Amino acid sequence: QVQLVESGGGLVQPGGSLRLSCAASGRTFSNYVMGWFRQAPGRQRDFVAAISWNGDTTYYTNSVRGRFTISRDNAKNTVYLQMNSLEPEDTAVYYCAATTNYYCSGYGCSSNEYGYWGQGTQVTVSS
Repeated sequence: QVQLVESGGGLVQPGGSLRLSCAASGRTFSNYVMGWFRQAPGRQRDFVAAISWNGDTTYYTNSVRGRFTISRDNAKNTVYLQMNSLEPEDTAVYYCAATTNYYCSGYGCSSNEYGYWGQGTQVTVSS
């Protein structure tokens, strides 16, 4: 098993930036494709970004491509989500997740493909 803990959420004005972190413990972190999802009130949990085990492959949902960057540091067992040019529509609880399905590093896999989840961190974009 792998345990995941997110941090870095908060309140930011439109156009601002935040960096989310997700610290992993347990099984070997580099065995997993890592993903970020988000869930706004009353909506399903949606895919945001994914990264391969070594960081060479990334994939983004269309609405964040060019604004968000996913990265990982396997030496620190941590995955990051740098979010720039934030919009009110980005307001949601953000979750990191892990999967052993390597196909998910280059594709927006659904949440059903990910077996391990953090508790989430709230991101609110508002003036």
